[in-house]
Amino acid sequence: MNKTPKRRTPKKFKRTPLKSYKKVFLTLIIISFIIFLGLVIGILYGTQIEELKDDFETVTTINIESIKSAKKENITFEEKTRALEIAYAKNSDNNIYIETKKEKQKKRDTFHFEEPNLEEIDKHEEHNNEKIGVEKPVLVDTKVEKVQIPITKKNISNKPKLAIIIDDMTTQRQIDNIQTIGYKVNMAFLPPTKGHTRSAKITKNLDQFLIHLPLQASSVRYEEENTLHINDPIQKIEKRIRYLRQLYPNTNYLNNHTGSTFTSNTAAMDKLFKILKKYNYTFIDSRTTAKTVAKKTAKKYGVKMFSRNIFLDNKKDKKYIQKQLKKAIRIAKKNGMAIAIGHPYNITFRTLKDSKYLLKDLELVFVTEL
Repeated sequence: MNKTPKRRTPKKFKRTPLKSYKKVFLTLIIISFIIFLGLVIGILYGTQIEELKDDFETVTTINIESIKSAKKENITFEEKTRALEIAYAKNSDNNIYIETKKEKQKKRDTFHFEEPNLEEIDKHEEHNNEKIGVEKPVLVDTKVEKVQIPITKKNISNKPKLAIIIDDMTTQRQIDNIQTIGYKVNMAFLPPTKGHTRSAKITKNLDQFLIHLPLQASSVRYEEENTLHINDPIQKIEKRIRYLRQLYPNTNYLNNHTGSTFTSNTAAMDKLFKILKKYNYTFIDSRTTAKTVAKKTAKKYGVKMFSRNIFLDNKKDKKYIQKQLKKAIRIAKKNGMAIAIGHPYNITFRTLKDSKYLLKDLELVFVTEL
């Protein structure tokens, strides 16, 4: 009888499950290691990011927010002036200007700005109703005695003229910095508010400066107190200009702070230039918008005016500022004169001081000499 041989189980059938388990186990170990490595890298990377945030949060956050806001609302550079001032104030390079929080609060609690004598034009207002930081109502009087400001005699020179203006001036230290630059630089002062109470008092001993007049911008996010708006009646505009005449009796010159909405509005500029004509002001258009109607309105009312050619410090960088200054120099040489506007940043002061050699072929002038 033929016996059927027994079927033997191949050896490798028995070993296969063990090998599979080993592969699975090895795979799990590799995956676990990769996950662990990823977590470690993530923690280290996150820590570095946090450290960078801590180092730069005083300036970077403000700048990023202002840039995002500008892109969203299509705001021009000058419209961001207030945002830049905030970044400037938080910049450790400028902390010499910043009071402690305690000192700030103390000043706010005791704030009282000395109002100019307005009795002649405000006989019907009760003085005991005055509030801190609020102007006295002024009765509009068409009989205005024009203030005659002594104007510097113009130098007879064949050299091209360049007027550099520093906007947003509010402190004595900024004045001191400008006076160390080594040549003529114009200063434009923001009217006093609770945030900068002394911006009129510190001009008492100056005979060359401008008023930096806040006008309505396309965004009100960083709007100055008492900014003029396009729908303001002419009586309110006259009240404001009359008030500024009392605060700053030593100047007949002003330029606009922000103002892209206001200076592009024909009706608003018509009201403003009627009043500027009445009070014998010369207007420097900061040109915060290409749609400005200042030139046309000035011609209509016979108001003397000039326009800004170059912004110097859109970027707080020495190479950029010098590049912009060279542009202003070329414009001055081509047209006989130019106006450049900057802001009270330490880098702007240092760059202007270090760039004196670039200006040897020009005559640096006050706006009264244009």
